[in-house]
Amino acid sequence: MTRAAVKVLGTALVGVALATSGAAERAQTPAAAPPSAAVAPRRAVASRPVAPAPAPSHVVSPSLSAKQQSELVTTYCATCHSERAKAGGLSLAGFDAMKATERLDVVEKMIRKLSAGLMPPPGAKKPDAALLASLTDALEARMDEFAAANPNPGRRTFQRLNRPEYERAVRDLLALDVDAGKWLPLDQKSANFDNIADEQALSPTLLEAYLNAAGDISRMAVGDQQAARVDIVYTNPAYVSQHPWDHVEGAPYGTRGGLVANHVFPADAEYEFDLLVISGDNARGEDIDLSIDGERVALIKFENGPAAAADGRGGMALRTEPILVRAGVHKVSAAFVRKGDGPYEDLIRPHDWSYAGGGSGGAGITTLPHLRDLLVAGPYNATGVSDSPSRQRIFSCRPTTASEERTCARSILQRLGSEAYRRPMTTTEVDGLLPFFETGAASGGFEAGVRSALEAVLASPKFVFRLERERPATGTQTVTRVADLDMASRLSFFLWGAPPDQELLAVAKDGKLTAPGVIEKQAARMLADERASALGVRFAAQWLRLQDLDKVKPDPNFYPNFDENVAAAMKRETQLFFNDLVKRDRSFMEFFTADYTFVNERLARHYGMPDVAGSQFRRVAYPDDTRRGILGQGSMLVQTSLANRTSPVLRGKWVMEVLLGTPPPPPPPNIPALEESAGAVNGKLLTTRERMELHRANPTC
Repeated sequence: MTRAAVKVLGTALVGVALATSGAAERAQTPAAAPPSAAVAPRRAVASRPVAPAPAPSHVVSPSLSAKQQSELVTTYCATCHSERAKAGGLSLAGFDAMKATERLDVVEKMIRKLSAGLMPPPGAKKPDAALLASLTDALEARMDEFAAANPNPGRRTFQRLNRPEYERAVRDLLALDVDAGKWLPLDQKSANFDNIADEQALSPTLLEAYLNAAGDISRMAVGDQQAARVDIVYTNPAYVSQHPWDHVEGAPYGTRGGLVANHVFPADAEYEFDLLVISGDNARGEDIDLSIDGERVALIKFENGPAAAADGRGGMALRTEPILVRAGVHKVSAAFVRKGDGPYEDLIRPHDWSYAGGGSGGAGITTLPHLRDLLVAGPYNATGVSDSPSRQRIFSCRPTTASEERTCARSILQRLGSEAYRRPMTTTEVDGLLPFFETGAASGGFEAGVRSALEAVLASPKFVFRLERERPATGTQTVTRVADLDMASRLSFFLWGAPPDQELLAVAKDGKLTAPGVIEKQAARMLADERASALGVRFAAQWLRLQDLDKVKPDPNFYPNFDENVAAAMKRETQLFFNDLVKRDRSFMEFFTADYTFVNERLARHYGMPDVAGSQFRRVAYPDDTRRGILGQGSMLVQTSLANRTSPVLRGKWVMEVLLGTPPPPPPPNIPALEESAGAVNGKLLTTRERMELHRANPTC
């Protein structure tokens, strides 16, 4: 992806801003294609993802008439795709290129298959490559011409904030980090993306979840001296390693393992911290550093012995004395003080596996204790609510008399509401929030009134939903543009995964965002911003299905040193790699050909790369030609493997679905798995590659 593509992106976004005023058929997005295809204003497939094999330079693709195009399809396609055979569920009997626009969905499928070189299939009779290329170009030109004359961007339903967008919106508005998963159910996905409006159903359960979240978050932001005591537990997954060299980001340097959590303390009060430590029979004693915002508040001694298994789960519960903590969001870390980096081994196997917390090793950890749970209990003996970044963001004024309270509250709500709704608030909207303030203030004072009104803001459909106002069509016009302020939200949530900033809103408010060249300029500015890292975390991660790494658990008997830390590093590698291409304005082809990647010490050691030390990721050149681009990164290789071996079939399917947007048809019935199709030949056990080659040599396969 190049920043030169900003122009393409801008054009696409301007095009998608067209909202039909009629009941036109909704535009369809090809399964598993990158979202950039989904915003194309013309067709579902804006351009061929992979060009067919180029013809020799001396061959010139002929220009085909509509009759010749139809004859090509009849000769080379209609035999399998007849009314009787309907290969792939598609019939091309009687195909007429002149009437191609009457079968839009069929022609789109033809273009995708022809572009990727998948049709005619291997072994079938096929025409010269130049003729195929000419047929593809002719069909695309016909579709583009029709789309230009008949603009149909489709009608979009309401779009709501999904979990990640909700978290970012709350953070931008209130300087408060929250986990939306505490309230909101999992987001529905379409083509592996969780921000497709058509899939964002609304239910009474979801509405209640947003209401509950609004109440809880408003209390977190303002603070609550009367908050009830609660126990909140943070847990390490079983597959997370806590090696001496595994430093958790956010924990003090010189520590290993443990966990770090952003915890909301509702009031200035005392809190207790409970730790559950898992250990084996021979684990040594360790000191655990408990820090808040990087400052140590307790040093907890862990002594191994009979008491370490007192809870019946092979672990020991440790509790601190009450600790005074001020209100607000604070980073809490609990990690072992690192004592050494030498080799260790246990009763199961030596070295790395000694510290991994899952797989067949199970409870076989015998050398180093692991921290599994961190529990924060409180508040006790609350004394008040200190100032915090969230309170500073909310209380931009302070009334000195009762007569000033309403004016101050109105000012606060005008500002917060405009930021939350991603547009200027009207006088009527502000007036509608004041009764919430008055009700809360009557029973709890000024701050309680502001908190009550803030809850109303967070529960409002204008915050939770990205509603777009449709302008009425005029004259013979059938489509109209979405308002600039709504376009600002589209652009911002796509590039940043967050609401628009003040500069983008100001341009949109003046009605200049969709003026020629402006949206491209704003997109370039936003791509240069650090917030554009969301493209790697959100866009690339979902496009490339990085979450599927969590579904593959390599067999520890074959791969004892693979753990969740390595999997997380592989995800981060791909995210940084993608963002680097965008930031440095590189060619999209470098996505596949790059001779470098991003690793930290742990991942470099896994890849066999020398001279990389520390937990920080950095760009490193590959030491040889065995890896290149995305296809050489662990994030792709692991998710397309089985627990005990690689899988050429899964890997090829991933390439076709994710990169080419052309998913393969399901296999014929009664086809044996690769393991069953070939085992040994002449007494020699075949490798996966050799078995696959033997499999492909079979004409029936």
